[in-house]
Amino acid sequence: MKKGCLITLVLFILLIIGGAAFTFYYLYAKEQEDPMTFNTQTAEVTDIIQKSVATGSVIPRKEILIKPQISGIIKEIYVEAGDSVREGDLIAKVKVIPDMVSLNNADNRVSRAKISLDNASLDFSRNQKLLQQEVIAKAEFQTFEIAKRQAEEELKAAEDNLQIVKEGVSKSAGKETNTLIRATIAGMVLDVPVEKGNSVIEANTFNEGTTIASVADMKDLIFEGNVDESEVEKLQQGMDLIVKIGAIEGKQFDAVLEYIAPKGVDLNGAIQFTIKAAVNLKSGEFIRAGYSANADVVLGRRDSVLAISEALLQFEQGQKPFVEVMTAPDTYERREVELGLSDGLKIEVISGLTLEDQIKIWNRPQKR
Repeated sequence: MKKGCLITLVLFILLIIGGAAFTFYYLYAKEQEDPMTFNTQTAEVTDIIQKSVATGSVIPRKEILIKPQISGIIKEIYVEAGDSVREGDLIAKVKVIPDMVSLNNADNRVSRAKISLDNASLDFSRNQKLLQQEVIAKAEFQTFEIAKRQAEEELKAAEDNLQIVKEGVSKSAGKETNTLIRATIAGMVLDVPVEKGNSVIEANTFNEGTTIASVADMKDLIFEGNVDESEVEKLQQGMDLIVKIGAIEGKQFDAVLEYIAPKGVDLNGAIQFTIKAAVNLKSGEFIRAGYSANADVVLGRRDSVLAISEALLQFEQGQKPFVEVMTAPDTYERREVELGLSDGLKIEVISGLTLEDQIKIWNRPQKR
């Protein structure tokens, strides 16, 4: 019994001696390590731009779809995508395929009009002789003269109608014809989705018709995109935008915000608001319609101001933001700063720092 207690006591003493030895060794090793030091960084004079990013595309302000006013088959196409046209320029020609019922009715109308004209001409000739013989009064003869003129006009109208049914145009219309499709605005032809020989349908109350070509003014472009609901209240009409197009590297275009949608839409679980901005093109610049683009909405801007990286700032609850400025090697003092505009990476310093101050990068210690 006494022997067991003695062994326990010895083990306890050895444990205390081992712990003390380990502690002394740890402290000795710690003293032999190189002392820790911190990197520093200075403030700089730069431009701070606070912005929000909207994604979308660049499109023409007005893209007009040219549609026929008569059904038929494309006989000729006079333009192709990329051509510039003026208002009234010929786009295509449509060959009319007449409806057999309409053609038959129009032909019958001509036949009836000829019969009526022959009868009116016979009455006119007979009564003209009686007038010359002073058998009837001139007022009575005038009725037969009017009837003949009406029959002549009816025959002319019937023949014009027959020609319209057959060819889509009448002689009396001159150059005005529905078979010739013309540009309704000046601009560039963006697309010609039909080919020679395709059937087309006229635009009417029940059908929007077949698009023969789309024309747009490529000098009047807009950026149309979406912004998140958290950013939309920061926007105002007239704000400047910087449009960047992915397909055109190293170039950006200025734009002015014109429209902010009053109602948002749910896109992939997030409420988005549509915005539109007029793109300002310089002389000689050209952007193709439909390019995907990002627009930086400038919410605030400070030019040539003192700024630091936001990573240098430190915060404590209830205290002003501060940085640690080196006063001597490995010696730093706390200095409160007054801050201004931030772009998310850099922040404006209104007061509290100078360009010469060495600011501690507190989260990146290094061994000396």
